[in-house]
Amino acid sequence: MPTYSYRCTECDNAFDIKQSFSDAALTECPVCGGALRKVFSPVGVTFNGGGFYRTDSRAKPASGSSTGGGSSTGGGSSSSAPAKTGSGKPTAPSAS
Repeated sequence: MPTYSYRCTECDNAFDIKQSFSDAALTECPVCGGALRKVFSPVGVTFNGGGFYRTDSRAKPASGSSTGGGSSTGGGSSSSAPAKTGSGKPTAPSAS
């Protein structure tokens, strides 16, 4: 059962009361008989995980050129370290 906050417009009496969704809103102050207003406050909601933000559905940006660049030695393997790609997986040697 939700809790609603009310404040009197005449005597500034404020109180909380538990009411069902089907119950009618209170209109009369129990202290002075003045008009009541519901008090609305922000709800603390946290969106955790993926899919909630605009950037979650975007593709990962490429961290380099796909052509490879650099010089070709023509041999089988080279002594330099393999080029890093955005996915973190090693690249297969290209057939020339």
